[in-house]
Amino acid sequence: MSKAFDAAAQQALLESRAEQALALARHLGADACEVGASVDQGIGISVREGEVESVELSRDQGIAVTVYLRGHKGSASSTDAGEASIREVVEKAMAIALYTGEDPAAGLADAELMATELPDLDVHHPWPLSTEQAIELALACEAAGRAEAGIRQSEGASLSSGEGVRVYANSHGFLGSQRGSRHSLSCMLIAEDASGMQRDYDYTSARNPRELRDAESVGRKAAERTLQRLGARRPATGRLPVMFDATVASGLVGHLMSAIAGGSLYRQASFLCDRLGERLFPDWFTLGERPMERGAMASSPFDNDGVQTRDNVFIEEGRLASYMLSAYSARRLGLQTTGNAGGARNLRIAAPLAAREELLARMGRGVLVTELMGQGVNGVTGDYSRGAAGFWVENGEIQYPVEEFTIAGNLETMFKGLQAVGSDIDTRGSIHTGSWLIDEMTVAGS
Repeated sequence: MSKAFDAAAQQALLESRAEQALALARHLGADACEVGASVDQGIGISVREGEVESVELSRDQGIAVTVYLRGHKGSASSTDAGEASIREVVEKAMAIALYTGEDPAAGLADAELMATELPDLDVHHPWPLSTEQAIELALACEAAGRAEAGIRQSEGASLSSGEGVRVYANSHGFLGSQRGSRHSLSCMLIAEDASGMQRDYDYTSARNPRELRDAESVGRKAAERTLQRLGARRPATGRLPVMFDATVASGLVGHLMSAIAGGSLYRQASFLCDRLGERLFPDWFTLGERPMERGAMASSPFDNDGVQTRDNVFIEEGRLASYMLSAYSARRLGLQTTGNAGGARNLRIAAPLAAREELLARMGRGVLVTELMGQGVNGVTGDYSRGAAGFWVENGEIQYPVEEFTIAGNLETMFKGLQAVGSDIDTRGSIHTGSWLIDEMTVAGS
C-alpha cells in the first residue's frame, strides 16, 4: 500500500498546485488568498469471528481556496486538485466573495507571524504492509482476545494504516508542507455470565508502526477489560468522589479547550468568557501545548493560518493564562493569535502525579468512571451530565463494576475540585493525561 504512495512526489505536486491557485487569484484581482491542499492514502481492515469483513483501500485528496476582496471573503473547495479544477475553484471563490458581507476581522494572519522554522518533526513513518499482512495482524489480535475464558463472541478487530501530505500557502509568500502517518489496531469483544452480557475494547495508535503494541496484547487487554465488566450493577445515588480513568480524563481537557477557544469566546458561548488570570484549577496544575514535539500525534511547525506554532501555557499554576486563538478569532477579540488555528497541538499536563492506587485510596468511597456516554455538556454554562459506567470503590479498593448511572456537576466546580492526577498517563492521542480525581459530583444510580 505505502509503496504506491510517493509522498515526495505528492508533496511537490500539491505545492505546485497551491502556487498556481495563488497566482490565478492574484491575476483575477484578489487582494489576498490562501490555499490548503491535502492527499491521504490508507488501508482499513475489519475482521470478525475469524473472518474478513471488509478491506478498504482509500485515497482522498482536496484543495480549498479562500480569497479576500475589499473586505469580503469567498471560499470554495474541490476533491480534484487538477489544473482545470483549480481554475474553477478560484473563480468560484472570487464569485462568492462578491456576495458576502464585509468582515473587518477577515484576512490573512500578519505577514511577520508566518512560520520561518519548518523542521522535520519525525511524524511520517510509512508502514510497508501488504493487505495479507494487515489481515493477519487483525486476525491475530481478535484471536488472542477470543481465546480468553469467558469471552463469548467478538465485535471484531480493525487495523488502519495511512499516510498523507498537507500543504498550506498564502499570498504573503508563505508555503508550508508536512508529510504524516497514522496507524492503529483495535479489538472489541463481548463476554457473558449469569448477570448478562458486557462489551469493551482496547486499541493502540501511533505515527510510527514500531511504537504500536503487539496485536496479541491488544486482544488480551480488550478481553480483560470486557471480563472485568461482568456482574455490573447500578451504584447508590449520592454526592460522591469521582475518578475519571485516564482513558476518559482527556475529555475533560477537551471541554476546557473548547471553552477557551476563540470561536466560543467571541460568540459569547463559553462559561470562561473574560476570565483571563482567574484561578480555575488548584495551584499545582499547569497545562500547555508542545506543537514542535518530535513524533507526537499533533505536531506541526505552522498552524492553519501559516503562523509559527509555539509552546503555549493555557493554565499556569491553576490560573487561566491564555486563550486559544486563530488570527480571525484574535481580531474579533482585539487580541493576538496564539498560533492555534486548527486547535491545540500536543497538550501536556505539568503536575505532581500519583499512582493509580494512591488515587483510589484517597477517594475512599466513590466511583471510578471508565466509560462515558451522551453529549450532556453545556459549553455556555459549564453544566456537565453524562451517562457512565465503571467501578464502585470502597475503602480505597475496587469492589465491583457499575453501570446505568449518570454523573453530574459543573465544569468550573469540577476543575476547582480536582484533587490529584494519576501517573497512568494515556499517550495514544494528542492529549496526554493520567486519571483525574474530582472531590465530589452527583452520582445518580439506584
